Amino acid sequence: MTARELRDLSDEELERRLGETRRELVNLRFQSVTGSLENTGRLTATKRDIARILTVQHERARLGKA
Repeated sequence: MTARELRDLSDEELERRLGETRRELVNLRFQSVTGSLENTGRLTATKRDIARILTVQHERARLGKA
C-alpha cells in the first residue's frame, strides 16, 4: 500500500490497518523463527507498511488533522 492510498483513509481505518499489519508482522516473525516462512521479503514489506501508516498518522497529528 502506498502512502498516497493511506492518506485517503480515515483515522479509524488507519488505526484498523495498523493493528492488522502489526498482527501480520507478529505472525511473520513466528513463521520466520519456526522456519516455515517462504518469502522473507514479506517481513521487510510489512515493516515498511507499518512505517508508512505511522508516518501518515504523525503528519496528521502535526498538521492538526487528527
